[in-house]
Amino acid sequence: MLQTLSNIRHFCFHLVRRLFLQSSSHQRCLYKYFLTFLFICVLFVRPVFSLDLLTESSKTGTMVYYDPLSGSGILEKNGHQISFRAGDNIALLDNRRLVLIEPVSLNEGKLEISNQFLQQSEKFFQTETDGTSFKIGAVIVDPGHGGKDPGAMGTYTVNGKKITVREKDVTLAVGKMLYSHLKAGYPDKKIYLTRSTDTFLSLSERTEIANSIELKDNEAAIYISIHANASLDKKASGYEVWFLRPDYRRTVLSSDKSQDNSLFTVLNSMMEEEFTTESILIAKFVMDGLQAQLAGKSVARGIKADEWFVVRNAKMPSVLSEIGFVTNEKEALLLNDTAYLKKIANGIYNGLGAFIVHFERSRGFTKTNE
Repeated sequence: MLQTLSNIRHFCFHLVRRLFLQSSSHQRCLYKYFLTFLFICVLFVRPVFSLDLLTESSKTGTMVYYDPLSGSGILEKNGHQISFRAGDNIALLDNRRLVLIEPVSLNEGKLEISNQFLQQSEKFFQTETDGTSFKIGAVIVDPGHGGKDPGAMGTYTVNGKKITVREKDVTLAVGKMLYSHLKAGYPDKKIYLTRSTDTFLSLSERTEIANSIELKDNEAAIYISIHANASLDKKASGYEVWFLRPDYRRTVLSSDKSQDNSLFTVLNSMMEEEFTTESILIAKFVMDGLQAQLAGKSVARGIKADEWFVVRNAKMPSVLSEIGFVTNEKEALLLNDTAYLKKIANGIYNGLGAFIVHFERSRGFTKTNE
């Protein structure tokens, strides 16, 4: 169909040219309006989106990751990635090259593609990779609060003794356990702990630590902030993982004064949406890891989105984990138990590990131009 459209457009162009060369000025005027109308109609005809993306991808062995909130997604196969946004006719291939495509269409919640999109993507997936091995180069573990900022607190009496559970203590304990696991499990990666003692760090200082890490061209970093929850509802309990809301806009690429502003905007937008997609994947893996460790002891409250300052300016995939409520007596006492905190640290570690395996197996999604 697209080849037919191209032929029609080609024919219209030459027809207009011939008529303008061979006709009188009055005839040219009439032809101009008619053929311009015809040309515009043909130009803007779109192909029929009759193929279901998920169905076709399952047939070809292509992995599909899609975030309905931002409308962005990634197709992955044979070490290649195609980054797209529903409705846009621009795609990013392997985070390096922008190309024009027939857009992915969202129809009643279902992703649909044209046959040409399917053929083009399969042709791209069959090309040889450049051999570059993308990897996670650094993991930043950020225990929330600290020092003069205790965070949420809950005080309870157990066997006649008062026990105060402070968020800053809980997050530091889990953070240090997680840091030890990561250092032992990934000796080839840079593992950072924003604070290892009961010290105060401003939110901007935490983000600056993450953004100042030097990475190689083929490396990416991920950031996880650990917090404990609080609520006026003393019955509220459970754990949840947050990522940055997709409609929050941020600059994740370094701007070059010689760079075309419109191109920079497009690239930044697509990279930002990749960070969102990857953050959602990290959140999912971490949530799965916590569920496996805490089943029967606490409840999963799900994956959520918001504009957490602690991660909103981080130029990398970032998540924030709320590991329980210090305002719920039963859960607060669990958070005061070292054995329970070890389960939390194990769950987060397993989740991050699953994401790292996925990222490095797929040669990675994220690569900035810095």
